[in-house]
Amino acid sequence: MPRIALATYDPGAAPSKDRDLPVLLAALTAAGAQAVARPWDDPEVEWGAHDLVVLRSTWDYSWRTEQFLPWVERVGKATRIANPVEVVRWNADKRYLGDLAAAGVPVVPTRYLAPGDPVELPSDRDFVVKPTFGAGARFAARYTPDEHGTAVRHLARMHEEGLTAMVQPYVRGIDVSGERALQFFGGRLLHASRKRAVLTPGTAYDADKVAHPELRPWPPTEAELAVAERALAAVPDAPELLYARVDLVDGADGQPQVMELELVEPNLFLFLHPGSADAVAAEILSAARR
Repeated sequence: MPRIALATYDPGAAPSKDRDLPVLLAALTAAGAQAVARPWDDPEVEWGAHDLVVLRSTWDYSWRTEQFLPWVERVGKATRIANPVEVVRWNADKRYLGDLAAAGVPVVPTRYLAPGDPVELPSDRDFVVKPTFGAGARFAARYTPDEHGTAVRHLARMHEEGLTAMVQPYVRGIDVSGERALQFFGGRLLHASRKRAVLTPGTAYDADKVAHPELRPWPPTEAELAVAERALAAVPDAPELLYARVDLVDGADGQPQVMELELVEPNLFLFLHPGSADAVAAEILSAARR
């Protein structure tokens, strides 16, 4: 009986935001696994006692990377972890978009501003500012050129915390066709979803946002699938990925481009695609037995 640990986060007194966790645990148990879900930062867990540790919903890691990445390294030395340690390390920092662009993958154009860099912001278009380490639109905001001063204060706040900022043009295609998330498991397309824009004008960078507004199933196009596969093929050293989510938007030319490539702990949206739970469980068991 494979022993599988699903690493999650500690929600404290609040309910967990991972709606898929009990569904996935049930599917794994029904498939013959001994499966548990534990917070990644629980010091009492013996991660090495499991055949496989799956990073499932460690959704507080992006502002705790100094603790999270060493934990991933330790678990990876004690047992198998998915995705692999080197993938997590690379993907945790959104400067990976530069690697994808260098490999010829169409991505949202991105500039990076580290603490101490000269601040240059677009003056002719709406733009987005967000951190290279972030999730759930934390510390992200959309600005018009008239809001230059507010954006500069946003950057200053991020730089005070030692964060490197990303500056991207606001991709207006998202207002028309939304953002599409193509979910892969075991190297194959599992399902896809679409949501509307998360960042709305006038929303402060430190305000809570709805991470997946108006989420619904989506039949991916051939063009979307092709870009997603190019992005996955460009991951350094061609590692074996248990799971991946490729988030796409339409660029100025109407063609899909990568907004984010989620290889650490992407939401699976099983609540939207209940038929995918058994397939996910089967792939996890297969990985645990290898």
